[in-house]
Amino acid sequence: MDKTVDFAGLQVDNVTMEEAVGQVKEFIKSGQPHLITTPNPEIIVTSQTDQELKEIINHSALRVPDGISMVVVSKILGHPLKERVSGIDLMLRLMALSGQEGYRVFLVGSAQGVAEQAATNLKNKYHTNIVGILDGFFGDDSSAVKKIKEAKPDLLLVGLGGGKQERWLNRHLKELGVPVAMTIGGSLDVISGLKKRAPQWTQTLYIEWLYRLVTEPRRWKRQLALPRFLWLVLGPKIR
Repeated sequence: MDKTVDFAGLQVDNVTMEEAVGQVKEFIKSGQPHLITTPNPEIIVTSQTDQELKEIINHSALRVPDGISMVVVSKILGHPLKERVSGIDLMLRLMALSGQEGYRVFLVGSAQGVAEQAATNLKNKYHTNIVGILDGFFGDDSSAVKKIKEAKPDLLLVGLGGGKQERWLNRHLKELGVPVAMTIGGSLDVISGLKKRAPQWTQTLYIEWLYRLVTEPRRWKRQLALPRFLWLVLGPKIR
């Protein structure tokens, strides 16, 4: 089975959730900085006109397939992914691992107060060892980097929105020296309770996109990424 799967020039690691968690453990053990990205159909589409973003993801230490449609399409292409490894599910596994192993966690992202509530929920449910929090509007990079470095986390989770979070971490990863830095999109909004996650049955039926469109109609432009992704990846096969 392929170790990576190519989606229109963007490489995704063919890993299970357990394998991804195992790699994170090895990254932390090494003490060297590693970037974990969570490409989904929207990011794959964006990367077609954003070469910098594509290169950042392709050079990440771990790129997990955050989209059930990616699993379906990979089978059609004859290079099947083992399973979907969603960013939020991987994050929650790592938060539970922090509670078990004592890994130090720093959260960055979302509006003021959201990361704090997410931190409280994570501590209550998983006993996560959270050593620092910053909302997504910290402004000055140097002060944010200083605060993170002083906290000395093992895991740095950054949710600044697709594109911005990858660039920010790529720019500061070596300086931060954090063993694992991971992009988490809007996960803090869900973990804090600000937003609801799509139910499991919508994922099973491959209509998670429809649930998001109905519950957040202002996202309609973003949902157009799915048909664009399907045409981008499958188009050459059927033309």
